[in-house]
Amino acid sequence: MVLFPNAKINLGLHVTGRREDGFHNIETVFLPVPLKDVLEMVKAEDQQFAFTLSGIGIPADGAENLCIKAWKILQKDFDLPPVKIHLHKNIPTGAGLGGGSSDGAYMIRLINSYFSLEITDEQMEDFARQLGSDCAFFIRNRPVFATGKGDEFSPIEVKIANKFLLIVKPPFGVSTSEAYAGIRPSKTALDLRDSILLPITDWRNKIVNDFEITVFKKHPEIAEIKARMYDLGALFSLMSGSGSAVYALFNRKIDPTGHFPGMFCYSAWI
Repeated sequence: MVLFPNAKINLGLHVTGRREDGFHNIETVFLPVPLKDVLEMVKAEDQQFAFTLSGIGIPADGAENLCIKAWKILQKDFDLPPVKIHLHKNIPTGAGLGGGSSDGAYMIRLINSYFSLEITDEQMEDFARQLGSDCAFFIRNRPVFATGKGDEFSPIEVKIANKFLLIVKPPFGVSTSEAYAGIRPSKTALDLRDSILLPITDWRNKIVNDFEITVFKKHPEIAEIKARMYDLGALFSLMSGSGSAVYALFNRKIDPTGHFPGMFCYSAWI
C-alpha cells in the first residue's frame, strides 16, 4: 500500500507565550500543499521489520525517523506483524514545510488502513500528537487555525484559488531550536483569523511570521529570497514555519530558473 505525505505552509505564525512544559504557544494557519513524499508499506515475508529511505535530505541513520516512531507507538496498542516500509523523500528537511511530521502522521494513517484497525480520526490525532507538535494536522489534512503547541485545531476557510505557488529553500536548513532562540513571545494585536479573510494583496501588511525577525538576522539569504519573490511579482510571500523555506503566491506562472541558483524549488497551481 502506498500513500503520499504532503507538505504544509504556514499562513502567518505568532509565538504568543511560553508554556510550563517548556514548549511555546503559537497561533498559525496550516495549509496543505501538493509537494509530496512517497510512503510504501508491504508485508514482511521474512518476518523481519525493515525501514529504508531514498530521496533528498536523508540523514545517514533513519532510526529516529517519525515513521519508525509511529510504528512503535501503534505497536504498543495493537498486535502488528512485521512489515517493510520505504520512504522516498521529496520534501526537504529543515525547511519548515512539515515533511517529517507528515511522514509520521501518514504512517499512522497507512497502518490504520493496511490492517483495517478502524481507528477514528480523533484517535489517530492523539497518536500523532505523541510524535510532534504539528503531526496531528496531517491526519485530517485540511486548512485549520492552529493554537497551543500547534496541535489544537479549529476549521478555517482559506480563499486561495487559481494561485501559483512557488517554494524556495536555500541549501541549508534551520532547526526549530535555532529559530526559537531570541524569540520574545507576545500577544499580537491582529487576529490572524480576521486577516486571512482579507484579499491576498492585503496580507503583506497584515500577516507575519514571528520567526522571520531572528532567522533573517542570522541568515540574510532567506530574507533575500523573500525580497526576490516580491521582485518577481508575488502577491504574498512568507517564510514557512521556522524556515528555511520561503513560499510565495502569484497570479501567473513563474519559472524559477536562473532566479534561485543552487536552491530547491517547487511550484504548482493551487
